[in-house]
Amino acid sequence: MESTPRLIKSYVAPDGKTPFKTWIKSLKDKRSKARILQRIDRLRLGNFGDCRSVGAGVYELRLSFGPGFRVYFGLAGAEVVILLCGGDKASQQQDIQRAHDYWQEYTSHAD
Repeated sequence: MESTPRLIKSYVAPDGKTPFKTWIKSLKDKRSKARILQRIDRLRLGNFGDCRSVGAGVYELRLSFGPGFRVYFGLAGAEVVILLCGGDKASQQQDIQRAHDYWQEYTSHAD
């Protein structure tokens, strides 16, 4: 099965902030940060790996290291991944709700 390369973009909130970039920059463990960014690079290549839908067009990319990191994203068409936010297993429910809110805002203003 052939993977389709994707364009990776970060969601930009109405206030100009980018929740995913803010989260990734806040991580103190450089090794974990590098592994998360490496996983995002595989998304770019079309390799989604361990991910699942969490409803309403939002997906959870599960990373099995550290505190159980999660990256939340939506798909804008067939070729664009919109990174919404990140978190870990401990904040999973709140992160999913935030991701839903971000995705709803994004899709309500998408062209």
